[in-house]
Amino acid sequence: MTDESRDKAAAMKRRAARQAASLVQDGMIVGLGTGSTARLFVEALAERVDQGLHILAVATSEATATQASASGIPLTTLDTYPKLDLVVDGADEVDPELNLIKGLGGALLREKIVASATDLLVIMVDESKLVARLGEHVPVPVEVEQFGWTLTAETLRTLGAVPVRRTIAAEDPFVTDGGHFILDCRFEPVVDLRQIGPLIKAITGVVEHGLFLRMASTVMVGTPDGLGTMRRATEP
Repeated sequence: MTDESRDKAAAMKRRAARQAASLVQDGMIVGLGTGSTARLFVEALAERVDQGLHILAVATSEATATQASASGIPLTTLDTYPKLDLVVDGADEVDPELNLIKGLGGALLREKIVASATDLLVIMVDESKLVARLGEHVPVPVEVEQFGWTLTAETLRTLGAVPVRRTIAAEDPFVTDGGHFILDCRFEPVVDLRQIGPLIKAITGVVEHGLFLRMASTVMVGTPDGLGTMRRATEP
């Protein structure tokens, strides 16, 4: 990606993040996502808090908690407020039915827990994240226990996955806030990821996967021409 392309993508993300921040109302309990777009949302929300908005927030990662706290956003926990008014997060892919792949930022378990605590999950993306089918561009992150992770990886292979343990500098394994590994799993195009989520979750050693199916209520899409909004169809 060129510098110009990165700048355009950042501008589109910022547009979506600012619009999402405008949805937050005084007195709300808000879930804060993790990742590049979520960071922009926290920045925009902090500006509103500085202007007098009164809210409490639940962070989905230690990184987001640190940013929010440093920005003056008061934090609370799901144990204190198990029902959230609104959760705002980013996504790595979004299909036409608003199914998502999340977790490239490494916080998918806490993100899914927080997302399950609300009826209003708002996702912010730039238009490059829109796909015809899940798995077009990114793998499915699967958070697994460190103990016996190679066995878990082999079992994932039986579902058609090609799992690769995520690493950081010097090939050290990436470790989540919960102390787990992440296996980034590529699947063949013939695999319907909308159907495979429960099979992944049923594997012993799997903690959670990055398929967020029928959880998002609204997706805000930043484009060069402005902002688009996608809403999940109402259940019959």
